[in-house]
Amino acid sequence: EVQLQASGGGLVQVGGSLRLSCLASGFTFDDYEIGWFRQAPGKEREEVSCISGDGHRYYGKSALGRATISIDNAQNTVFLQVNNLKPDDTAVYSCATAKAVPGYIGVRCEEDAYDYWGQGTQVTVSS
Repeated sequence: EVQLQASGGGLVQVGGSLRLSCLASGFTFDDYEIGWFRQAPGKEREEVSCISGDGHRYYGKSALGRATISIDNAQNTVFLQVNNLKPDDTAVYSCATAKAVPGYIGVRCEEDAYDYWGQGTQVTVSS
């Protein structure tokens, strides 16, 4: 059974950093894509970053230049490091996964492409 558990959120000051974790089970990363998405109160959910099993990465415009997505195969975990946090980063961050499309070059990062979702972890950025 595909399962995802996001963790690592919390309260951080503006300019600080957080490292979110997405613990995966029930599948192998090389056959899947993993995405981080966020949703702030009153706003639509948006993509943050996605990674494919073969290392393709995508960063949403809000995360570009401030975030790094990575995979630790030994821990079966996908990480999202976000630096220089801003108040607008306050949101529930969720990880999701989708079965990779054979022969696809790149990584999808549209929420509709993702089939399995974790519960999410709250990130709050304050001054």
